[in-house]
Amino acid sequence: MDPVKVTLSEQELPTHWYNVLADVKVEMFPPLDPATLQPMAPQKLAAIFPMALLEQEMTGERWIPIPDEVREAYLLYRPTPLYRAYRLERALGTPAKIYYNWEGVSPAGSHKPNTAIAQAYYNKKEGKRRLATETGAGQWGSALAFSCNMFGMACTVYMVLVSYEQKPYRRELMRMWGAEVFPSPSEKTASGRHILEGDPDCPGSLGIAISEAVEDAATHDDTNYSLGSVLNHVLLHQTVVGLEAKKKLEKIGVYPDVVVGCVGGGSNFHGLAAPFIADRAAGKNVRIVACEPAACPSLTRGQYTFDFGDTAGLTPLMKMYTLGHDFVPPAIHSGGLRYHGMAPIVSALYHAKIIEAMACHQVAAFESGVRFARTEGIAPAPEAAHAIYAAEREALRCKAEGKSEVILFNLCGHGHFDMSSYQKYFDGQLHNYEYPAEAVARSLAKLPKVG
Repeated sequence: MDPVKVTLSEQELPTHWYNVLADVKVEMFPPLDPATLQPMAPQKLAAIFPMALLEQEMTGERWIPIPDEVREAYLLYRPTPLYRAYRLERALGTPAKIYYNWEGVSPAGSHKPNTAIAQAYYNKKEGKRRLATETGAGQWGSALAFSCNMFGMACTVYMVLVSYEQKPYRRELMRMWGAEVFPSPSEKTASGRHILEGDPDCPGSLGIAISEAVEDAATHDDTNYSLGSVLNHVLLHQTVVGLEAKKKLEKIGVYPDVVVGCVGGGSNFHGLAAPFIADRAAGKNVRIVACEPAACPSLTRGQYTFDFGDTAGLTPLMKMYTLGHDFVPPAIHSGGLRYHGMAPIVSALYHAKIIEAMACHQVAAFESGVRFARTEGIAPAPEAAHAIYAAEREALRCKAEGKSEVILFNLCGHGHFDMSSYQKYFDGQLHNYEYPAEAVARSLAKLPKVG
């Protein structure tokens, strides 16, 4: 019998981040300057990012050393544990073996500090006093607030309005670590005021909140912008998850047949999957599956093209799967999965058919989350419940086919601050939202013309 829990010692904490682009050859495109449609000059990006992160954004090196100060901070919660989901397997009646890597043990309750700590460190090292950012469900905002506090920096968070109202305790956790938090769209920025003039009841979106945070950083010399997903350096930092998970499975002589993650912007999914994606590209028989919400299906319904990363068009143009930068998704309760686009790396991998994608409705995700809590004991974040849903679908396929495959997924965070969402589920007030095809079509019609 495999152990229920597999752990690593602190001495086994990874010393380097892993760049999958060194081993997996997919066509990547540099970010474009929207004014010239030419590759963005690094000095323009240096106005809101530290040079160290820009170098990581563009590197072709396979291994990037993790600074000692970052590894020391990681030791507060890393290495994280890997579990065998025996009780869930029995509840599903599946011959599959289900493993999950548990990232909710971090102080912020999710995988997000893996990059927040690194970003705060590099910005502090380059002399910045404050970081501005956006957040959806609040996992990223609380992670950056925590990390800025660790390095003696100020933090400003623009929180998507619908999540600001749905998840008040996430907001208060950010304030506990010293951050100032504004509902987005806000009156604090020109881009926020512009949105409110056109739609006073706008529920907000990650694209809008990004516009506000970028504007804030660009108009203050002591402030840089920090992003919790999408960009290459963010996905790079998250690979500590996959490197640890792979090492833990090796300890018990197990290799996955299927690797699963929920996907909004792409960071937690890529963090777990990256080492296995490299194996797949080298010929290993492993499937990599991303699960996104049906109400915001950028991979499964989006268009692979250049688009802005934000609503106001303040960011460079990135080649990615997108629903259109001004698309405002329905106010689903998985706030961290409401981004209009997808990380360029994840987009390129999907376009090359190296990874798979699926979408699920929020009620089905919550059903899986509740089943997981009642079998494994952990109350998952609504975002993480999408990964559970996909893992269950794979396990039930194994049951139907009589196969004993190994399924690995990333349980990216706990749902302790998401109980209002679960309350709506239990009270029958949670509803599915169909893919808003007309709204997406309107947004896609406004895509910038490139080439």
